[in-house]
Amino acid sequence: MRAADPNQPTALLRELFAAAVQRALPLQHTAAALPPPPRGRTLVLGAGKAAAAMAQAVEALWPSEAALSGLVVTRYGHTPARPAGLAQRIEVLQAAHPLPDAAGLDAARRVLALSAGLSADDLVLCLMSGGGSALLTLPCAGLTLADLQRINQRLLHCGAPIGDINTVRKHLCRLKGGQLARACAPARVVTLAISDVPGDDLSLIASGPSVADPSRCADALAVLQRYQIELPAAVLAQLHSGALETPKPGDPLLRGHTAHLIATPAQSLQAAAQIARAHGLHAYVLSDEIEGEAREVAKVHAALARSAARGRSSFQTPCVLLSGGETTVTLAPPPGLSLGQGGRAGEFCLALTQALAGHTGVWALAADTDGIDGACDSAGALVRPDTLARAQALGLHLPDFLQRHDACGFFAPLGDLLCTGPTFTNVNDFRALLVR
Repeated sequence: MRAADPNQPTALLRELFAAAVQRALPLQHTAAALPPPPRGRTLVLGAGKAAAAMAQAVEALWPSEAALSGLVVTRYGHTPARPAGLAQRIEVLQAAHPLPDAAGLDAARRVLALSAGLSADDLVLCLMSGGGSALLTLPCAGLTLADLQRINQRLLHCGAPIGDINTVRKHLCRLKGGQLARACAPARVVTLAISDVPGDDLSLIASGPSVADPSRCADALAVLQRYQIELPAAVLAQLHSGALETPKPGDPLLRGHTAHLIATPAQSLQAAAQIARAHGLHAYVLSDEIEGEAREVAKVHAALARSAARGRSSFQTPCVLLSGGETTVTLAPPPGLSLGQGGRAGEFCLALTQALAGHTGVWALAADTDGIDGACDSAGALVRPDTLARAQALGLHLPDFLQRHDACGFFAPLGDLLCTGPTFTNVNDFRALLVR
């Protein structure tokens, strides 16, 4: 890729995002985490937005003479083109995200069936990445797919953090929270994961199907109560009794299992920082664990950028401020207003535009590293010093778009949506602010 001209701010921001995505591509760092072939079978099971690309990486790196089979499920449209000459040994299915669908339910049933009948001589490679929670869904007894769709939608719309959402999912699904690993016993399980969660907690990535779960039924009940989400009486009784408890750390059935992070948000942010420094800019990674409402996070970023531009902070300019994590958007438009299209990154950019109010020394990019920002086909958006002025010239009233959570409707007429298509990886939010 040709290096961007540092005097072209938006081109530079795009280059930083491309570097972050490139660092998280599965083929780059899978080899070091692969174990040797076992005496028995090698079965690959996985789920997530990067699952198809991860499966291709394993196929490319696994010895051609060693047996390999399995199944992974990814989001619709997130299967990369197969390299010429690469034989397909792992089946790839597609399903819906962020709400589960019948295809994901069927895929989960097939995964559970494949996990049966394994021996101690067999190896299971579990390929897990963000999005796997929705893509690999098998409701517990007494719960239907429609119930899970309702519960997931409620948790997403009320702005619950990912930890709370996945605590509920792990106790209402028959595969999550280490239950897939338990089903694979006595085979050895090796998990390869791409992190999309703050803190890189393996038990939260795709709701941790192949690793021990420290959360308990009581934690799931507390989350459901906090967000006033109802369950069928029979399922509620199972949570209260502990019948839906998941395998915990120290469970003997998980002894000898290992897990490896092959890509993380921090690594992608550092890759972007290296590019910025190569262009002669100071680069500061604020954090890879930022959570909270996207519009509130934007206000903080705007304040930091303004202070840096005025020489009132410890950041030396010209500089790039980088951050990641998983923000939330509470969908609460005023009565009578219909929801627009957008996601966390777009919401951040809307609020940042408002907070910067046309500041002449700040440019920004915010995007989801999987290439799809919420309900919008774009990855995110760009913010320039003249964004607000150009919007006003087109008659776009920014507060109206914020109320409707309509980032696509605001940035599309300006030509400032960032459209990449699926990237075949996922290390969650990426934000870069260039301050001069």
